[in-house]
Amino acid sequence: MEGNIAEMGQFIGAGLACVGMGGAGIGVGLVAGNFLSGALRNPAAAGEQTATLFIGIAFAEALGIFSFLVALLLMFAV
Repeated sequence: MEGNIAEMGQFIGAGLACVGMGGAGIGVGLVAGNFLSGALRNPAAAGEQTATLFIGIAFAEALGIFSFLVALLLMFAV
């Protein structure tokens, strides 16, 4: 293995930080799936819960974007 240990550590840290993007995808799937199962059980209440659905999806996606930014910072700024 040739190369600088610190440089390799940056790439390993960036790769581990990107795990959060996979978690965001799983989170969006869970939010949408739970909303769909609740809407099928009680269709009358589905219209009132759409804002909550979008807020949940936005939070899950924000975590994915934050993990991507941390990965970029680890690769290029450290």
